Amino acid sequence: MTLCYSVAGVLPFAAVSGVGLVKAKKSIMHCEERFAEIYHSEPEGVAFCPYRVCPVGAHSDTQHGRITGLALDKGIHLAYRPKRNGVIELASLNFDKRAQFHVAGVPRERQSDWADYLRGATLALAERWPLTMGLAGVIEGSLPVGGLSSSSAVIIAFLKALCTVNGIRLDEQELVAMCMDAENNYVGVSSGKLDPSCETFCRKDRLLYLDTLDDTRELVSAPANMPPWRIAVFFSGLERSLVGTAFNMRVDECRSAAYALLAYAGLPYGKFRETHLRDVPREVFEQYRGRLPENWRKRALHWYDEQERVLQSVEAWRQGDLVKYGRLSFESGKSSIENWQTGSPELKELYSIMTHVDGIYGGRFSGAGFRGCCMALYHPDYEESIREQVTREYLAVFPALKGKFSVHCCASADGIGAWSLSSGSSPSSSQQ
Repeated sequence: MTLCYSVAGVLPFAAVSGVGLVKAKKSIMHCEERFAEIYHSEPEGVAFCPYRVCPVGAHSDTQHGRITGLALDKGIHLAYRPKRNGVIELASLNFDKRAQFHVAGVPRERQSDWADYLRGATLALAERWPLTMGLAGVIEGSLPVGGLSSSSAVIIAFLKALCTVNGIRLDEQELVAMCMDAENNYVGVSSGKLDPSCETFCRKDRLLYLDTLDDTRELVSAPANMPPWRIAVFFSGLERSLVGTAFNMRVDECRSAAYALLAYAGLPYGKFRETHLRDVPREVFEQYRGRLPENWRKRALHWYDEQERVLQSVEAWRQGDLVKYGRLSFESGKSSIENWQTGSPELKELYSIMTHVDGIYGGRFSGAGFRGCCMALYHPDYEESIREQVTREYLAVFPALKGKFSVHCCASADGIGAWSLSSGSSPSSSQQ
């Protein structure tokens, strides 16, 4: 299979303007109104970053694996205006506490609240560029928190606004790297490239196929005979944060398995933190898997099998075979339960329900699988029956979540890379 190599050009991080502003406004709800209430003036710009789903390729990026992804037409909006005194002052419609700090005085230790993502992003940007301007703003998420890369979307929308007011131009790879820097080194989550890459590189109606080892990527178009599809998000009613979950432990278990396998095989190895399953051929895993502790073996088995599912799913998409692509997504979800050993009772129930609902091609947990939501690809003709059946069966098991459980029907969308271009320009040819 041939991958398209993309050399990202330098893209201006302008405010959402021109066509981009029209697209953003379609899904803005209340952040501009709330801004006017707080600051008694209109915002000067609106930054947007979409959420993402990964139907096949879950838990792969932290081990330098291959992933597939789609951006959604829902996401994070940030209405803002510059502050010349360098102060960053942000309110969120999803959280009570307001964030306030100076671009030159960001605390070096995380403060254990939602604004840590903003502080980490500011530090990451300030290490590379001089910051003099702050901003006042209001952040709003158009879907419930949990499983859709909302933390990454907050960081990217915020970076877009902060770069705009400071006249900074970033390329797409810098944006991905800064997002990871904020989450890994400040917030303390061992996340990989999947979230910011999908939110940056995805394009509407095309599947992002990304190799996180060398950042080669392809936007896979579907043939004309592919049946219609949309993306459903089933929010369990339980929000989640990766901080304090077993997410980081899963990453370390994969590293431990890789480290042990290299040692068993007599292959060279270096620092533990720089060791990944991608360094270990599958045949080495098969030869020495019996020596691994059960948990390490299961984590590695999920990763190796998921890599094979990614390759198969890309070919299925290329052929327009949504039935096969959906089946592979269901298999990915099953492996997350059995081998990755994640998923709350609520998410497991949602996954189980999805597997027998007419009109759903396939789906899985979205995100790390600690509370949050499930996603599914479905045929639009079945939208109402899917909504009714999933809701009815889920609330029959968890009646206390009535009023919190919700179903959201989405379309695919462009990642922020397309929106960060100057008005009148177009994405680079490598991304067409």
